[in-house]
Amino acid sequence: MAALSSNKTQNIHHIYRLFFLYIEPLASVVGAYYAFLQPKEYLRLTDPSSSPIVSVPLSTSIILQQLSNLYLLFALNEALVLRATSDIRVWRTLLFGLLVADIGHLYSVHGLGSAIYWDVLRWNAIDWGNVAFVYAGAALRICFLAGLGTSSQGVQRRSACRVLEG
Repeated sequence: MAALSSNKTQNIHHIYRLFFLYIEPLASVVGAYYAFLQPKEYLRLTDPSSSPIVSVPLSTSIILQQLSNLYLLFALNEALVLRATSDIRVWRTLLFGLLVADIGHLYSVHGLGSAIYWDVLRWNAIDWGNVAFVYAGAALRICFLAGLGTSSQGVQRRSACRVLEG
């Protein structure tokens, strides 16, 4: 049993550590800032045709503050939980949950039309964050979950063999 517990900690490639521990949490804090402290700009960048001209309605303001809170939760979960462990199971579990969130995040902009997913020449700053950055995060999560750049598959097999051998 000692072989299993000692081998649950894996090598995690520096690209994953850089993106998941620093880049993405920082980007999420930027999103939180705009949703909470710059709501008119956040809405204007999301969809100029439906953003408020004078002031943000109270219900929209509340929703944006809740969104800001979720961006912070996202950033803290990723930066602190993943920083606290190298246990591949914890990383996979958290990153799988974030991959599900990526899919929901990408779906949330479908009302802007299909061009939002591919017409990069028309993207503004928030589109780069809502689409391109989410594509990058999702791609890295898929690679990680597939075992690319981790030593988890070989180590798990060796650990299982040691346990079976006695």
